[in-house]
Amino acid sequence: MATAYLGLGTNVGNKRGNLVTAAALLAERVGDVLALSDMYETEPWGFESDNTFLNAVIVMTTELSPMELLDATRLIEIEMGRIEKSDGAYHDRIIDIDLLMVDEQILHTERLTLPHPLMHKRSFVMEPLAEVAPSVKHPVFGKTMRELLSEL
Repeated sequence: MATAYLGLGTNVGNKRGNLVTAAALLAERVGDVLALSDMYETEPWGFESDNTFLNAVIVMTTELSPMELLDATRLIEIEMGRIEKSDGAYHDRIIDIDLLMVDEQILHTERLTLPHPLMHKRSFVMEPLAEVAPSVKHPVFGKTMRELLSEL
């Protein structure tokens, strides 16, 4: 059984409803929810949009491998209506589910890098993550989520 930390984000439609739906689908398909952060309104990161984001972090236990977890989250995104742009650029989205960490695993594959390589640079990830897992240590940097947030 692993503990998975996932970032949720949305900036289209009923944002609060999108996050609640994503959390419910994750609970149904991935494992037990240990914690769900507050929802944070944030500005778009990496692109321009008139729509602000609503972000949260969910902490879960799961029996899925990281790759199975990635596949499960992608399926939820598609079912909720996310459309992937072929250019790979950031854009407005109904839901985005990012695997931030799975226990203390360090993984580098073509499809997945754990921990998420940009998480420590993004306040929209670190604020909700530090809320629900303040003393959990980043497996690469050896700092707690609270410490990483204070460095932003």
